Order: sequence, then structure tokens, then C-alpha cells
Amino acid sequence: MRDNVKIALPGYVKYKGKGFYAFILHRISGLATIVFLTLHITTTATVFFAPQWYDVLVEIFRNPVIMIAEIILAFFVIYHGVNGLRIAYVDLIRPDLWKKKPTRKLMSASLIVAIILWLPAAGILGYNLLKYGFNLFGS
Repeated sequence: MRDNVKIALPGYVKYKGKGFYAFILHRISGLATIVFLTLHITTTATVFFAPQWYDVLVEIFRNPVIMIAEIILAFFVIYHGVNGLRIAYVDLIRPDLWKKKPTRKLMSASLIVAIILWLPAAGILGYNLLKYGFNLFGS
């Protein structure tokens, strides 16, 4: 396993082929999604196993810094899903696109779709940030 890591890590740094930024953003968004799911499941589980901690954790999540991180995290989750669908489409239905220029258009399209899908969530989360994080709008 150690040898595999030594071989793989330089590839992440040196790889500058087609879709490098999509590749890196997909990896980062995947890690962010795992962190989110772990925190979400752990926090929700405290309701049953340590109810006194649940309210403490919810109060921590109302910190403006955490709320801003949630807005960014929402984008990562949406982007990871949309980009995953793009990868699955190209892998399973149109593998010939990996060698053509339309792949760049698909990468751009997946980013645009992710942003469009994220905007309503960002609006709702941003409103909650202003209301509960900064005590605006008479919370």
C-alpha cells in the first residue's frame, strides 16, 4: 500500500492533462462530501446517544464561519454529483469523447449546471447566515 501511495501522489502533482482542474475539483469535492456526511451522521446520532451534546453541536453549526463553510460545501456536494454523472455518461455511453474536444465542453457544462443548481441552496443558506449567524432580519 505504501508503494501505491508513493506512485500515485506524484501523479496528482505532475498530471496536467485534459481536465486537470475538473479532476482536482472532483477529488476535493468528494473529500468534502465525506467530511460532511461523517459530521452529519455523527451529529444526528448524538440525539440518541448523547442528547445533551446535540444542542451544543447545533449551536456550533450556527457560527458564521461554519455557515459559510456549509455554503461552500453545498457547492462541492452538488458539483461532485453532477460531475460524477458526466464521468459516468462518458465512461458508459460515449467513451469516444475522452479523446475529443467535446469533453472540455462537457466539463464546462457540468460546472455551469452545478452552479445553477447551487444558487438556490446558496440563497437559502446565505439568508440563514444573515438571519442566524449575524442576527439580521429579526431572528
